[in-house]
Amino acid sequence: MDRKEYLRRWAASYRNDLTHDILPFWMQHGLDRKHGGVYTCIDRKGNLMDTTKSVWFQGRFGFIAAFAYNNIEKNEEWLAASKSCIDFILAHCMDENGRMYFEVSEDGTPLRMRRYLFSECFATIAMSEYSIASGNHAYAEKALDLFRLIRHYAETPGLLEPKYLPALKCQGHSLTMILINTASRLREAIDASELTQQIDRSITALQKYFVHPEYKAILETVGMNGEFIDTIMGRTINPGHCIETSWFILEEARHRGWDKELTKLGLKIFDWSWKWGWDKEYGGIINFKDCRNFPAQDYSQDMKFWWPQTEAIIASLYAYLATGDGKYLDCHKEVSDWTYAHFPDREYGEWYGYLHRDGTVAQSAKGNVFKGPFHIPRMMIKSYLLCQDML
Repeated sequence: MDRKEYLRRWAASYRNDLTHDILPFWMQHGLDRKHGGVYTCIDRKGNLMDTTKSVWFQGRFGFIAAFAYNNIEKNEEWLAASKSCIDFILAHCMDENGRMYFEVSEDGTPLRMRRYLFSECFATIAMSEYSIASGNHAYAEKALDLFRLIRHYAETPGLLEPKYLPALKCQGHSLTMILINTASRLREAIDASELTQQIDRSITALQKYFVHPEYKAILETVGMNGEFIDTIMGRTINPGHCIETSWFILEEARHRGWDKELTKLGLKIFDWSWKWGWDKEYGGIINFKDCRNFPAQDYSQDMKFWWPQTEAIIASLYAYLATGDGKYLDCHKEVSDWTYAHFPDREYGEWYGYLHRDGTVAQSAKGNVFKGPFHIPRMMIKSYLLCQDML
């Protein structure tokens, strides 16, 4: 393999696909030019199936549109789309305590609140990135205030409804890992020592509680002190989440001049998670595994969703950047070849989200409250930049 030519080809592909396929699809079919914000319940051809708005995606697309503006081209329509999503959040998506909803109607009427803090995390990175793009520092200050609210709710016992009753005391990997990225993105927009401190706390918690060398895995749910919970839930490995965690850590290692311990940790998590996730028979990253190799409970356990593939593409490039080891470029080629052979819709644009294990399409919608313009364009922007860095 001519590595430079390989990276050049993928860099061109990422940029072209982002600017000529993914972002145009969502700008045309998703952007709500009447009420503001973005719709995501879109069928294969771009028809609106449901006007319910995912609050996650108001923040996610607010981030992506500004991230593309900052790193790909100064497209004023992207910048305006980012502001539209953020304005919609500020006008409609927060309750009187600053907590954010999970779903709202198209005009912003609240429909559903969940116990999770992910809406707040995505709004934080949107306002951070828009602050950089617009030069308006007030948005970074709003983002920092929201970040502090996230920490307050996450760290104050009793404020968030527990996932389980008191008989089962446990903690989840998701918020721990997402706070690494949330703090990292916010740190690009505002100087606050608490952001690096949060990254340190999250990485320490990952190592102390969730990294289980006896299974060579990150477990999604553990006891309050990292205890192994020998149930179906406690044995669950989510390879996509783990691979995403690996590149969050490698990104932080790079920020710190390729800190040796962080680099080692990120690579270890990627190596473990690739082995758990890569489907040797059909290709692609599967959804769930049981760390003791019992059958996974989730009905989608062996399906191929869009987002684990995109995380593996980013993470393999980060691992190659960190090491120069060709095995990581081989991983990138394997997951990229499989992903691009199965997910893009060559007729109507954008990507399918849900495939059966063998790569056939399970359902053809381009979006819903969970899938929309985030993982795919983020992968294209991040991977383009990583390829350019290596070149």
